[in-house]
Amino acid sequence: MKAVGVIVEYNPFHNGHKFHLDQTKKQTGADIVIAVMSGNFLQRGEPALVSKWARTEMALYGGADIVFELPYFFATQNADIFATGAVSLLAAANCHSLCFGSEAGDIHTFTETLHFLSEKNDEFQDKIKEYSSQGVSYPKALSLSFEALSPGRHLLDLSKPNNILGLQYVAAIQQQNFAIKPLTIIRKNANYHDEHFASSSIASATSIRKSLFSENGSIEGIHSYLPHTTYDLLHKYKKEYRQFHSWEDYWHLLKYKLLLSSPEELRGIHEVEEGLENRLQHAALQADSFHDFMEQIKTKRYTWTRLQRVCLHILMNVKKAETANKKHPEYLRLLGMSANGREYLRKEKKNLHLPLVSKLSANKQLLDLDIRASRLYALGLKGKNEQERLLSLDFKQPPIQL
Repeated sequence: MKAVGVIVEYNPFHNGHKFHLDQTKKQTGADIVIAVMSGNFLQRGEPALVSKWARTEMALYGGADIVFELPYFFATQNADIFATGAVSLLAAANCHSLCFGSEAGDIHTFTETLHFLSEKNDEFQDKIKEYSSQGVSYPKALSLSFEALSPGRHLLDLSKPNNILGLQYVAAIQQQNFAIKPLTIIRKNANYHDEHFASSSIASATSIRKSLFSENGSIEGIHSYLPHTTYDLLHKYKKEYRQFHSWEDYWHLLKYKLLLSSPEELRGIHEVEEGLENRLQHAALQADSFHDFMEQIKTKRYTWTRLQRVCLHILMNVKKAETANKKHPEYLRLLGMSANGREYLRKEKKNLHLPLVSKLSANKQLLDLDIRASRLYALGLKGKNEQERLLSLDFKQPPIQL
């Protein structure tokens, strides 16, 4: 059976994601779509709107056949580590191709850009250091360095978030010499960071979440931008857990952690660098909300996304020593499968390149960070019963089957 991979977050699954999956199947002729999906916390360092289990159901109803969880360590990192982890899982699952959405929509632009950067690597790295020393954020330094080295050339626009991720996917495939063919589909209508709804039936996940959390927001207000299964599952989640998840739900935990930790303890946390601990503690004393806190600590050098990841690692107590030797995922955590997905795993189980994990009982040490992430995620719920119910899923919920 021919399998194509996709790397996703589905926060939440919407019509644009459905379009991507439909086009992926059409362009590759694959029998199986394997999704590697971030767990309860995402690449931008924020909690998912709904749990990984609810998003797995959305993915399966939307057309995915198998959903594997991207482990916390890789899911909450910068683009190159995120991409390395996700592509490694697709390779372990024997995917013949990877299809991703991008603003460019042309895979040759990605390969040509990578070739150009490999030729100019030393100059490129020097330029990045030069711009970074001027207080520019890393993504901006990346884009400026690329523009400086390739004026007038028709190469990739590295100011676009999906282009950046896509370039890292292709780079990971090449660097690891994986037998995966990269393909890309142009993003339709809405851009990744768009905060307002487009006139079509496709809107960005950012605009959908913004609408849900607005003063008069409701699930009904986003109905036209979602498949009916996502719409129903959002209703179900809200009824069962009485809320959706946002950083504000974890602010009291973060403030407690920041104010009761010593500067030395904070310096030992993954990604806390250059005296950032002092800035964080000072702002925690002043801020009344997570948004207020972020407004106080963000700078040109430290992007909102990077700072959210730092805050998340602090809450998770992820020590620098824990992350030092992590290079590749160590397991395939199965969250859900369709009937076709089940048949694929039955045929391929002995050929998978990593252990297949469907229960936590025998793998607690291996999955330590993921279990901690599930515990933290549940603590964002206001009701004790809801917290216990959500937390128990990691130990009681078998892979979802459609």
